[in-house]
Amino acid sequence: MAKITIKQIQELRKRTGTGMMDCRKALEEAEGNIEKAIEILRKKGAALSIKRAAKETAEGIVEAYIHPGNRVGVLIEVDCETDFVAQTDEFKQFARDLCMHIAALKPLYLSPENVDQKFLEHEKDIIREQLADSGKPKKIIDRIVEGKIKSLYSEICLLEQSFVKNDQITVADLLKEMIAKLGENIKIKRFARFEIGS
Repeated sequence: MAKITIKQIQELRKRTGTGMMDCRKALEEAEGNIEKAIEILRKKGAALSIKRAAKETAEGIVEAYIHPGNRVGVLIEVDCETDFVAQTDEFKQFARDLCMHIAALKPLYLSPENVDQKFLEHEKDIIREQLADSGKPKKIIDRIVEGKIKSLYSEICLLEQSFVKNDQITVADLLKEMIAKLGENIKIKRFARFEIGS
């Protein structure tokens, strides 16, 4: 087994915000490989977020962001379980980062479940029309439509978008990481984006 150093543990802690013991265990499991250890912690974070999903989120904050130039503004409500977590710098920074992400990437909906069905059917019809003369069988066309809709979700749904500060993860991944880091269920409740002239 690879010998785990304090320096490795501190580096992993710095990069993930996870406790020392969890960092040590992840590094031992990954035989000292930091990237593998991050992946292990991410998976544990995802498992923890599933476990915490049933917990009630009755606290939280409303964060506002006005982009320089005062032409774009964002309001967001992010909920958690306790006022203690709501007042932490990490939680506030998370809400601020989400505001900046929304200002930049202009999501229309929170998640695929929130997408307006009429809008969705209209998009599907357009894709089907584009493929009508392709000569492809219906089964294949349906699969293409499904793939294009999934791709559309990653453009218009906040949770499906690649995070503006790190395009290796989605906003949903970032949310899971925050749940693991802060040890509470966290929900992005709603958001509104305002832009002059739109």
